[in-house]
Amino acid sequence: MLQPTKLDRKSSLSEFSTQELAQALLERLSISPDEWHKLKSNRKARANEQAAAAIVFLLKDQPEEALPRLQQAVGWLDRSISAPPCPTHGHNQ
Repeated sequence: MLQPTKLDRKSSLSEFSTQELAQALLERLSISPDEWHKLKSNRKARANEQAAAAIVFLLKDQPEEALPRLQQAVGWLDRSISAPPCPTHGHNQ
């Protein structure tokens, strides 16, 4: 199987808008419900997810939505925040 070259990948990426690329990055970095327990305390994963979301909002000219996500990303990195408990545990159903 042939591997795409850097030039091929760059040409392929140019077909997408910056917003589409940012959205794809966010989708790639978002923690799925299936991964929640494994990654809920992973500071790098959580910061990546929040920073990618902030970029999407900045590109949509929504800085008021981007700022809290950037603050969350910083909080994960500087350890000023930690993971909340799992939303499905400890609740009466």
